[in-house]
Amino acid sequence: MSDVAVEPQSRKGLILINTGPGKGKTTAALGTGLRAVGVGMRVLMLQFLKGSWHYGELDAVQPFGESFVLKQMGRGFVKIGGAETDPEDQRLVDEAWREASEAILSGEWDLVILDEINYTIGYGMLDPAKVRETLLARPEMVHVILTGRNAHPSLVEIADTVTEMREVKHAYQKGIQAQRGIEY
Repeated sequence: MSDVAVEPQSRKGLILINTGPGKGKTTAALGTGLRAVGVGMRVLMLQFLKGSWHYGELDAVQPFGESFVLKQMGRGFVKIGGAETDPEDQRLVDEAWREASEAILSGEWDLVILDEINYTIGYGMLDPAKVRETLLARPEMVHVILTGRNAHPSLVEIADTVTEMREVKHAYQKGIQAQRGIEY
């Protein structure tokens, strides 16, 4: 046992990362957003890549009005692996980051969820240094959640909480397709 007393930190905005190869990163962020709205906080969720499908969460947050705003900023799946990034996808990521950065720094939102941002960084579409700089410059009480596989080490370093989802088993392995209300 250490002789040094650890003083509890005062309340402060947290940086949380949901990463890893398992299912549930966005769902966990949505759950935190729901909890935040339940205690009177304002939540903004920007989905960096989603945009071509109508996901259930779009309808689920509507009753919260301006207290929980969810915006799809992409157009769906992005081509990677040998193919050059489509300029339109890059433009949409740039636009999503501009809106995200402004929202985080404005202090108008209590919680900003950056859904799938880790993918855009991993695909080389967004500089992790810019994200880190904004996160470190945010107002003291702004919470931010970043989701997606392969979180960048420089962001993991400054995060307060990092959760890695690990797949143990998935219905898809049995040939069961994605189920509405569960996966989307």
